[in-house]
Amino acid sequence: MRHTKLDTESIAQALRELSAAQPGAGLLALLPEGEIDKLPQLQSACRANGVALAGGIFPALIDGAAFITEGAWLLPFASMPPCFLIEDVNAGKPSGVDKIVGAVQDGLRHCSADGQKPTLFLIFDGLVSNIASLLDGAYLALANRVEYAGVNAGSETFQPMPCLFDAQRLIGNGVLGLLLPGDAATVLEHGFVQPERAMAASSTEGNRIASIDWRPAFEVYQEVIKAEYGIDLTAANFYEHGVHFPFGILRANGEVIVRVPVAMADDGSLFCIGEVPENAMLVLLKSPAAGANTCLERLAARLDFGAAGPTRKLLVFYCAGRRMHLGRDAETELARLRDEAGVSGMAGALSLGEIGSTTRGGYPMFHNATLVCRPWLTS
Repeated sequence: MRHTKLDTESIAQALRELSAAQPGAGLLALLPEGEIDKLPQLQSACRANGVALAGGIFPALIDGAAFITEGAWLLPFASMPPCFLIEDVNAGKPSGVDKIVGAVQDGLRHCSADGQKPTLFLIFDGLVSNIASLLDGAYLALANRVEYAGVNAGSETFQPMPCLFDAQRLIGNGVLGLLLPGDAATVLEHGFVQPERAMAASSTEGNRIASIDWRPAFEVYQEVIKAEYGIDLTAANFYEHGVHFPFGILRANGEVIVRVPVAMADDGSLFCIGEVPENAMLVLLKSPAAGANTCLERLAARLDFGAAGPTRKLLVFYCAGRRMHLGRDAETELARLRDEAGVSGMAGALSLGEIGSTTRGGYPMFHNATLVCRPWLTS
């Protein structure tokens, strides 16, 4: 793992060291959105040095227990894993699901036959509106041939911005996929506790909740927050409170999938980050304090570094909504994660939605407000 400035000299030095140590190597690069104009320098240098490149642009980066907005993380692969970059994933034919499945099936032909199941790590443009449906379709076709994990890239303003790239292209409305080696598991946790009261999402369309219990969604949301937390919610202060009181979708296996409401319409509809199935059972969650409900302990216990030794490194993605809720305590939570995991370094980015399961081999789902972590064993 190497954090580098995005100037010509720094990039060239980083690539010289990488190429000398690992001929035929590749990079996963993470950039903050404020550095997007410097991406062409990195792409040009990778092409000139014969280094394969894939990556995403995020609201900010993680460096240890800090959020930073300059430079880039260059995460090396001794040999670039199979990867694909699909622009406008939902446009035209074949369908988005078929495009992803076809790319994965092609990549699996080039994966090692050592018996370790690869992880399909997907980085979506956060403005793709049907990520949960794409995951459902991919799982129906691929089942347990791969483990599933991933995050969303893009701008924290939720304005359109091309945010996925390889050595030649920078694209939007798409998905980047990597078939990562099966020598490490990607784990996900959120620390939310399920309350007793449940409601029905009686009318939804994609990420829009039109009604809850057959009444305008905002009206019900407003009443529950008042009754349970004493907060007088209005259209004017909605965005201020929404990140602290997300919805939870109840799954049959007892898992809670978080959906953060980010906008409301004049008709009382609420818009969330991520789809909400019609007739789903919803609960109103209260965002936890940093590290609450043994979240970090559970996450750290599931990390497997193998024989990595004392210089263990961790790739971390941290939800932007979670940071918004916690404020400065988000850095405290990262520091606690570093200590619990016993790692010498953490690199990563602020994400706009996360993909995975709270159990290994579980069904892949689209989450909000989570931490996604993976031991980085190739650095």
